[in-house]
Order: sequence, then structure tokens, then C-alpha cells
Amino acid sequence: MKVILLQDVENLGKKDEIKEVADGYARNFLLPNNLVKSATESALEELDKKKKLETNLAEEELKQIEEAISKIEGQEIEILVKIKDNGEIFGSITPFKISQALKKKGFDIKKDHVNLKEQIKKTGEYPVTINFEHGLEAEIKIIIVDEKAEAEKEIKEES
Repeated sequence: MKVILLQDVENLGKKDEIKEVADGYARNFLLPNNLVKSATESALEELDKKKKLETNLAEEELKQIEEAISKIEGQEIEILVKIKDNGEIFGSITPFKISQALKKKGFDIKKDHVNLKEQIKKTGEYPVTINFEHGLEAEIKIIIVDEKAEAEKEIKEES
């Protein structure tokens, strides 16, 4: 009997696969437990439409991600911080702080997607990788600036 798997079935196959199984196995176990449905012509057409829709959605999602990458790639994000007397910053720059700075610039990046190569504890410029779905990534530059020095610089520019 030909069946379409409605979910992953151990030792048989993955969801949406078409399998040939023994009639008794299908009637006595697979069908009563709603693990499969008969592979009728209409069910096969429905499965084909579903797969095409999923493919189209995946392609659209990939296109949106590529657009986001082209906008964010190479961006320089400035983060103002308080500095201790020894030149280190209070605390450290976390993926959450970076995602918040990116949100202020109009990029909706979750903290889980921010990949820091090293801990940021001093002022300066640091490369940061942003991971996207489908294994894609973008690189940005985080610039850590002393907020006092930045405020003094703005005052001088106004004068």
C-alpha cells in the first residue's frame, strides 16, 4: 500500500515522504495512529502543491535575508559607554547591547544572531559577525566610544 507520511516515523521515513508499506502495517498501526494517509491521486496533488508553496516561501525568505544582508553589511555602529580611570569600560559590550544599537539604526537583529569574536571591554573598533538563517552572515564594525569624550567633542563643535 502506498502512503504519505504525516509526520516522521522511526525506521520508515520523514514527514511528507511517499512510502510503500505492507497493507496490514498501514491498516493496523499507521492509519489508526494518524501517522500516514493513503496516497490517493488527490492526496498526491495536494502534497505537490504543498511542496511548491514551501519552496516558494523558502525562496522569498532567502531573498528578504539577502536584502537585509546587503543593507547591514559593512555598517559602523557607534556605542557610547562610561569609561573607568584605567581606560576599561564599565561592564562589557554584550550581544544584547549590540542588537539594541542595531535596532536604533533600524535593523531588527536578535541578540542570538550577534556573534562576538572576543569580549569587548575597551574603547576601539571591533568586527562583529551577524548570523542569519540559511547559513548566511554579514560583518559589521562596532565602535566603542567614551561618552564623556563624545560629549566634550560635541560641545567644541557647537562653539
